[in-house]
Amino acid sequence: MLALSVALAGGIGFAHDRLGHQGVKVRMVAVAGFVVTPLFLFGLGMTMWTVNQQLPWDVVLAALLCVGGIASAYLRRQPALIFASQIAIWSAAVFVQQSLAGAVALFVALCVAVPVSREQQREQHDDEVRREARDRMQTRARDILTDYEKTQQGWFWETDRRSLLTYISAPIANALGYAQEDLIGQPFVDLFNLERTEQEGERTLMFHLTARSFFRELPVRAAIDGEERWWSVSGRPIYDNFHNFVGFRGSGTDLTEKKRSQEDASRLAHFDSLTGLANRFQMSQTLEHILTAPRDMNRECSVLLLDLDRFKRVNDTMGHPAGDALLQQVAQRLKRAVDQMGKVGRLGGDEFEVIVGGRTERRALANLAETIIHSLSQPYSIDGQRVVIGVSVGIAISPEHGTTSEELIRNADLALYAAKDGGRGRYHFYAQDLHAEAEARAQLERDLRDAIVQGDLQLFYQPVVSTATECITGFEALMRWRHPVKGWIPPDKFVAAGEETGLIAQMGEWALRTACHDLAKWPEEVRVAVNVSPLQFSNPQLPNIVTNALARAGVDPSRLELEITESVFLNDDEGTDAMFAALKRVGVRMALDDFGTGYSSLGYLKKAPFDKIKIDQSFVRGATQPGSRNGAIIASITSLAQALGMDTTAEGVETLDELDLVRMHGCSHVQGFIYECPLSSEDALARLEQGLAAIASGPRSARAPRQTMLRKVVLDHEGQRYKGTIRNISDGGAMVEGLWNVPIGTIFEVRLSESHRVKGIVRWCQENRMGLQFELPLGRDDCGRIAAVQEKAPLRLQGAA
Repeated sequence: MLALSVALAGGIGFAHDRLGHQGVKVRMVAVAGFVVTPLFLFGLGMTMWTVNQQLPWDVVLAALLCVGGIASAYLRRQPALIFASQIAIWSAAVFVQQSLAGAVALFVALCVAVPVSREQQREQHDDEVRREARDRMQTRARDILTDYEKTQQGWFWETDRRSLLTYISAPIANALGYAQEDLIGQPFVDLFNLERTEQEGERTLMFHLTARSFFRELPVRAAIDGEERWWSVSGRPIYDNFHNFVGFRGSGTDLTEKKRSQEDASRLAHFDSLTGLANRFQMSQTLEHILTAPRDMNRECSVLLLDLDRFKRVNDTMGHPAGDALLQQVAQRLKRAVDQMGKVGRLGGDEFEVIVGGRTERRALANLAETIIHSLSQPYSIDGQRVVIGVSVGIAISPEHGTTSEELIRNADLALYAAKDGGRGRYHFYAQDLHAEAEARAQLERDLRDAIVQGDLQLFYQPVVSTATECITGFEALMRWRHPVKGWIPPDKFVAAGEETGLIAQMGEWALRTACHDLAKWPEEVRVAVNVSPLQFSNPQLPNIVTNALARAGVDPSRLELEITESVFLNDDEGTDAMFAALKRVGVRMALDDFGTGYSSLGYLKKAPFDKIKIDQSFVRGATQPGSRNGAIIASITSLAQALGMDTTAEGVETLDELDLVRMHGCSHVQGFIYECPLSSEDALARLEQGLAAIASGPRSARAPRQTMLRKVVLDHEGQRYKGTIRNISDGGAMVEGLWNVPIGTIFEVRLSESHRVKGIVRWCQENRMGLQFELPLGRDDCGRIAAVQEKAPLRLQGAA
C-alpha cells in the first residue's frame, strides 16, 4: 500500500512539475497543497495518538514519505516523486479514516489528479521544446559569429572607457602577430598604422574615439609589417544603466581587395594602361587646372601635341603586340626627353601630349621639340627586328594662342597638322594663318560634297600603249574636278579630302559606273582601268557594285581592270583573300598599282590574283640619269612579273630615252605624256575613231627643272667681258641672251653674283640666245638664291663689252 502511494504521488508530482512552470494558479495551488498536506497528516496523527493513546505509524510514515518525496522532487526536479508524495498523502488519510468517505475522497483525488497530470506533461513538453529552440538559436548565433570571425569576413572588438581593448577577434590578433589574450588591455589604436592612413576629411578615428561618437566604415591601414592591408572599422559608444560611458563596441571587415580595386579603377581613370603615362582625362584636368589658376601669371603654359609618323606601318605589318611594344618604348623615350620640363601623357593610339607649365621661351620649346623628334626617330628593336618611325610636333602657347583648354588644344592640333603637311618629322608653332588653311580644307570638303551631288566630277582617260605593237590597249580612268570658282582642283587635294571624310566610297562607285558606261562605246579590244581605294576594297558590297555597273553598261567583265594599291594588304587577313576571290569570280582583271611604294612584303604576290603590275613613275623619273639605280629596279620588277605570268605598265614616261629604257627592260605597256595626255570622254572616243595606233612624241631626254628669271650677268671669255641676261637656270645650266652667233664649244666664266662664279660651255646657239652647260652642277639652293636676289642686288658691269 505504501509503495502504491509513493507511485501515485510521484505521478502527481510529475504532472505538477510540468504544469507548474507554465501556470501561475496551478503552481500556487500545488505549493499550498504541498505545505498544508504534511501539516494535516501530522495533525491527524497527533489527534489519533491523543484519542487512541497509540501512534498511527502508517500515517506518520505517509507524511514523512510525502515530505521527503516533495523535497526530493523540488531539489532534483523529479515529477514522479512529487506525484507519489501527493498520492501517499491521500492514501494515508484513507487508511487512517478507513471509511467510505475517505475512499470517495481518494477516488475524487485520483480523477482530478490524472487529467491535471496529463495537462502538466504536455505543458512541460512544450516548455522543453521552446527551451531547446532557444538553446539552438543561441548556439546557432554563436556558431555563425564564430564562423564569421574564423573565415575573416569580419571581426569584432570592444574597449573600455580608456579605449583599451577588452575583446578582439582571434583571427585579427593572429594577423597582427599576437595571441588574443596578449592584445587585451592594449590601446585600440595600436591595431592601425594611422600615420599612413588616408584621411577622410576631419573625421579620423582618433577624433571619433575622443568625441565618443558613432563612426561607420572608416578605412584604416592595419599595423602589419611587410604587408599592406586595409580594414573598414565601425563602432559605437556603449553606456551602462546609469548612462555612464563604459567604452566602445564595434566590428571590422577586410578592405584590402576593395581598396586595390579602387586604386586600379583610379589608375585606369587617370593613367594609360599600356604605357603608364597620364591619360587624356588627367592631361585635360592638368591643363584646365593651370588655365583656371587664380593669378594670371600662373596661367601661362605650353602644349605640345605629338603624332607618330609611320606607326601604322609597324602596327599593320608586324601586328598589334609589336605596335604595343613600340608604344611602350616611345613612352619611355619621351619621358626621358622631357624629363622635369613638363608632364607627358598619351591621348590614345599614337598621339601624345606634353604640357610645359609656366612661361617658356620659344627657343627652349623648339629645342625640346627637336630633342623629342631626335629621340623618337632613333631605331627601335621590336621582336629582334629594327624599326624606324618618326614624330611630328605641334606647339601652342598660352595665353598667346588661347586662354582656354579647348582653344589651346585646337590650335596645337592645327600646328601639328601643318607640321605633318610640311613633310613630317618636324615641329611647327601655331600661327594665325593656320585657321585660314583649316577653313580652306573644311570649305573644300563642303564643295566636294556639293560636287558629288551636282555631278561636277569628271573622268579623263590616259591611253595605255603596248610596247610591242605601239597600239592603244586601254585607258586609265583619272578623276578630275573643275571647281566653278577655283577652276581645276589638283587630284591629290580633293582625293585626300575624300579619303579623310569617307566620301571616297561614293566617288569610287560613281567612277566605276561612269567608266563602264564610256567603255560600252569603245572597241571590244580596248579595256578601262579604274582605281579602287582601300576603303572601297574593304566594303563587302564591292563585288555587287562592280557587277551592277557592268550589267547596266552591258560590257564584258574582262574589259574592266581594277587597280589596287599595296595598302590593302596591310591587314593581311582572311577578308582580303575573300575579296580577291569574289572579284575574280565576277571576271574582272586586277592590277597592282604603285608597286614598290607601299609597306607590304612580296609575300602577297604568291596568292593575290593580279594580272598586271604597274611600275610607279617615281622609278621612271631619272632612270636615264648617270648613276641612277632606277633602271635596275625596273628590270627586277619586270623579271618578277614575267616569272609570275603578269603584264607590266611603266607609268609617267615622258621622254624618248625613258621609253627606250622601259622597253629595253621588258615592260609590256607604257603610260605617260610620251604618247598622250589624259583625254576627256569625248576626246578619248574621237581618238579611238582615228585608230588604235600610237606614236611617241616628246623630248629626247629629260632636263633638270628650270627657274625662269631675268638676271643680268657678266660672261668672261679669255679676259674679254660681255654683258648678258639669264632667261632661265637649272642646276646644270642656263639659257643666256645677249650674245650673237657664239660658236658651240665656247667656254665662258659666268659671274652669277659678286661672290659666285661658274664655268660653262656653249652647247647650242640660235641668234642672240645660247645654252650653257655648267662645268659643275649648281645646288638647288644656289639657283633659288640667285633667283631671289636677281633685282635686289644689280651686278656691276664695269669693263664689260
